[in-house]
Amino acid sequence: MHAKDVLVDAYGRIQEEVHAVVEGLSADELNARLDDEANSITWLVWHLTRVQDDHIADASGLKQLWLTQDWADRFGLSLPRRDTGYGHTSSKVGKVRVDSGELLLGYHDAVHEQTLGFLRDLDDDELDRVVDESWSPPVTLGVRLVSVLSDDLQHVGQAAFVRGILRAR
Repeated sequence: MHAKDVLVDAYGRIQEEVHAVVEGLSADELNARLDDEANSITWLVWHLTRVQDDHIADASGLKQLWLTQDWADRFGLSLPRRDTGYGHTSSKVGKVRVDSGELLLGYHDAVHEQTLGFLRDLDDDELDRVVDESWSPPVTLGVRLVSVLSDDLQHVGQAAFVRGILRAR
């Protein structure tokens, strides 16, 4: 098994979990916040997808689908177009809302397909390529891919936790 096969499987698990969290929820449930400081399922799934879109596009030389496929316009958020949710205040979290899970899943699935296309063509030797020199030590492609994977899994786990609480009420 090659490293890219492990990565393809791992990113596929993110997609499976995103669908498990979002499917069957109303807009009210997706946008619900457990308290004024909490993240909604909408924000968590939007953010993890934005991070994947932004970071994988940057590392691969591809374009962000958020910008090139008009996802920013479809979501219609009152945030800067390149915003990924990093460092969002409670107020900004509250601005990320959807009318249905279809929009979240559509964007996530499009990003997932672009990520898989990149990963399937990846040579193991490319994982050592430096993609970000602003850190010490510089970040390699392999480290970036695992970082995104870790961040996405944490956020989809948080979304699953929120879903569980909402459904238990």
